[in-house]
Amino acid sequence: MDDRSRELADFLRSRRARLTPDQAGLPADGRARRVPGLRRDEAARLAGVSTEYYTRLEQGRAVHPSPEVLEALARALQLDPSEREHLTDLVTRPATPRRPPASPQRVRPGLHLMLQTLDHVPAFILGRRTDVLASNRLAREVLTDFDALPAPHRNLARYYLLDPEARARVGDWERIAAETVAILRLEAGRYPNDRLLADLVGELTLRSPEFSTWWNDHRVLRRTHGTKLYHHPLVGDLSFSYESFQVPGDADQSLCVYNVEPGSPTAQALRLLSSWTAPQRQNG
Repeated sequence: MDDRSRELADFLRSRRARLTPDQAGLPADGRARRVPGLRRDEAARLAGVSTEYYTRLEQGRAVHPSPEVLEALARALQLDPSEREHLTDLVTRPATPRRPPASPQRVRPGLHLMLQTLDHVPAFILGRRTDVLASNRLAREVLTDFDALPAPHRNLARYYLLDPEARARVGDWERIAAETVAILRLEAGRYPNDRLLADLVGELTLRSPEFSTWWNDHRVLRRTHGTKLYHHPLVGDLSFSYESFQVPGDADQSLCVYNVEPGSPTAQALRLLSSWTAPQRQNG
């Protein structure tokens, strides 16, 4: 079984195992259940394929299902949009999968200017592998000073999973860290030959006690919006509603903005933090 077949088989098994018969709308059949989720024959029946064919998919012996079968599998296993995208990546990627460009990612001047304009909330540009390509001053204050790190270490997943300060600073650390691993898993399906991503996964596997468990559950996620909580040592608890936007002209970059409610305690705390940490102006 090659890597592509193994990834597809593992993903289907993981999605089947998490879906109970009740969730799938199946009646109880009275049979003893030895697996936590659906049986293979149940998943096959829901997808409208034979049990033999579905079994071949999970054994890595049928790696070219048609678009119609993919859609049926996605419906049967109740895949969300990120999971559907990942399933398609696993099935349709060529025998020699796409590689990301070898050159370093660059943030165009207009985006740097936008980050400076967004000086009242944390904002940053993420690239491939959750690399932090650029950040404004408040992002560096609320999270960590990515600009002060060596270039290979300016990475959000690496910060969440390997920086001891992140566990104290990031509210609901376990949820945020697990979601970040799911984002890396989605990218691995798109760029399976990305050597730098493989190096990052290897480092996280060796150094993070939790990483392997989250990686092996095959959860995938595309960052779009949500909530983030942080505890800053100077101004205390901060609550954000974040939005993530794909950068026009570059599908591998996204702008992440941590919004705050006007007049909220977080807005007041950010104003205080900004004033305390603003660069001192020199008199001419």
